[in-house]
Amino acid sequence: MTLLARDEADVVGAHVAFHLAAGVDFVIATDHRSEDGTTEILEEYERLGRLHLIREPGEELRQRDWVTRMARLAAKEYDADWVINSDADEFWWPRGGDLKEVLRAVPARYGIAQAFVRNFVPRVEDGRFFADRMVYRISPQAPLNDPASPWRPTSKVAHRADPDVRVARGNHAIVAGDLQPLRGWHPIEVLHFPMRSLEQYGRKARHQSKAFAAPGSRPGTAYHAKANAFYAEGKGDEYFASMAVADDELDHGLRAGTLVQDTRLREALAVLRTDSERDAEPTFWPASSGASGLEFPKPSVIEDVLYAVDAAVLGEADVQRAQRRLDELEARIARVEGRSAIGISRRFARRLTSMRH
Repeated sequence: MTLLARDEADVVGAHVAFHLAAGVDFVIATDHRSEDGTTEILEEYERLGRLHLIREPGEELRQRDWVTRMARLAAKEYDADWVINSDADEFWWPRGGDLKEVLRAVPARYGIAQAFVRNFVPRVEDGRFFADRMVYRISPQAPLNDPASPWRPTSKVAHRADPDVRVARGNHAIVAGDLQPLRGWHPIEVLHFPMRSLEQYGRKARHQSKAFAAPGSRPGTAYHAKANAFYAEGKGDEYFASMAVADDELDHGLRAGTLVQDTRLREALAVLRTDSERDAEPTFWPASSGASGLEFPKPSVIEDVLYAVDAAVLGEADVQRAQRRLDELEARIARVEGRSAIGISRRFARRLTSMRH
């Protein structure tokens, strides 16, 4: 697994412990200017020989380049079979068996497996660990068509190790390398917790705003732009409150089917905790002796049917995104063609004038 993190101390220990217990053999991590204890947590796993740590001290955020570098390192230096490119707030949940088992089932002709992102909504902070209180997620069937929404249906990919691979921004696709995607099958769910607390998300938004504005950085997505605009105007609390789900909204969402209760991560991390579960800042450690310590039961027939419905919604969202990109491309081509036509007309007029003289 590759991991890119900055100031994620509230989640990164649980992240690494979970994945090492779920079938990941080794982690390659890039730490970007962390100051909150993230570096020290990663260094503990490095001392155990379970993690290779790369430090990036500059302000510029080069997410795509850094993830690509780690993915290639996994193939060249660590003899990986499969590579999962993850953020610290993502937990890759295999649908039966462990990560090794589900990826082993991918036929040899395919090199890319899709993972379905499950977005968990923020809740009122009460001093508990995020996974203990964030047990509700957005249903893919909720009507979300806004490209600036952080909850829109989306997917991530795992890929066979390839020394020439290039990972797309956000780890949503592979854009280089001779790897064929296996479409229509999502053997892994990504449990995603981007907004865990007001303080954590405010820090994240400030980091992203500075990084996207740094020379050489690419601008953020529509989702980043919307959030950063609130924080730039000093309205970060207002934005976070608009994303958080109150009790009355929770009840309505559960009845309407736009929210779903999901306690899987809470239960899995309880197995890996090394502290008293009463502590607000728990510590985690992967199971030893090669035993996973975690169980990932195979879904029932009913669960598979519901999952297929969710996957169909994701497919429709992918079609909408493709159409939006096509519309944007057509508009850009029209602008370029317009400028070219104007340039040709001007050059022809100048040449005709010179001939007359």
